[in-house]
Amino acid sequence: MLERKLFLSFVRIHILYHASKGEIYGAWMMKELERHGYSLSPGTLYPILHEMERDGLLHSRKIVVSGKVRRVYRATEDGSKMLEIAKNKIKELFSEVLE
Repeated sequence: MLERKLFLSFVRIHILYHASKGEIYGAWMMKELERHGYSLSPGTLYPILHEMERDGLLHSRKIVVSGKVRRVYRATEDGSKMLEIAKNKIKELFSEVLE
């Protein structure tokens, strides 16, 4: 359980990173995270996306793809600022932990 809590913070940073590069959606994000060794269910990922949107880090809109409604997310200005802060903290941590 402790490991899960720790890694969910990494997941949030992944989400912010990709959402700062372009629009993302849940199913794609699950596959991308899986590529990095994270296995999340929709019941874990979607609440994170919704929470990040409530916190002002992401903005979403609905689009229609092949006749189905899809919610896509993009980083807000605050989300992009938070990502830059996280990058600096990651660099500092990386240099300390992997010295």
